[in-house]
Amino acid sequence: MSSSNKQKLFLHNHPVSSYAQKVRIALREKGLEFDFATPQALGSGAADPSLSAQNPRLEVPTLVDGDFAVFDSTIILQYLEDAYPENPLLPKDAKEKVRVRHVEEICDTTYEAINWAFGEVNVFGRAEGEEKEKLQAEMKRQTIEIQTWLEAQLGDRPYFDGETFGYGDICVAPIYNRSVVKAPADSKLDLWYQRIKQRESVKKTFGEFEEGLKAFKAMGGAFTKGKGLRREYRDYRLEFMVKSGGLGVVRKGIEEGTVRFGWPEGGPAREKSSL
Repeated sequence: MSSSNKQKLFLHNHPVSSYAQKVRIALREKGLEFDFATPQALGSGAADPSLSAQNPRLEVPTLVDGDFAVFDSTIILQYLEDAYPENPLLPKDAKEKVRVRHVEEICDTTYEAINWAFGEVNVFGRAEGEEKEKLQAEMKRQTIEIQTWLEAQLGDRPYFDGETFGYGDICVAPIYNRSVVKAPADSKLDLWYQRIKQRESVKKTFGEFEEGLKAFKAMGGAFTKGKGLRREYRDYRLEFMVKSGGLGVVRKGIEEGTVRFGWPEGGPAREKSSL
């Protein structure tokens, strides 16, 4: 679809979601007009009519383009590259495309799971004492290991895409911005971070994140005090918690009905959430 046939897109969104931030940055880089809003009851696992018909997983981001809907941030970015080819985000070279897609995969799974766990422990208070200390130590250790790998992918380039800001940078930006620990000052990763924060698409998106984070933190124990909200432990999030000493957190959340898993949910989880 050429820019001459542009229509305003709509994004089911949450300002704190790293995946939704990734899509907002991409839309802004492509110069596409869009509206966005957070679906009602997001995080409860309940069917929101504004979202359920377009995404059975009831997750953000979900992008609506006319009568067509796309979910999953990676698939959304692929769709934007195909449907709106002007201002391309991906490198032209096939090997470079694979490299930035590897970066995306690590950030969207392994790195995101650590950031997620940090919120579970420090915002929603799911762990205390020795269990909390052990989880936080693992968060820091594993984050530093991932950052070392990311620096190797960045190399001597100013951006993950090379000489220009692009796909890889969009995928790293929201994950790193929310990171448990940051790279040392004046390291390659830190200099990259200082550079991208000056870019208008990133600056605007990070500003929305900061505003959304205030409300997110104010929710406090909403997920752990029987208020009907249930955190979704996707596969890589569950893996981090189990391998890092947080199995008790998951077990308690299942017992209390404050943890859910992806669509379609299993019978025991649905029965527990309705108690």
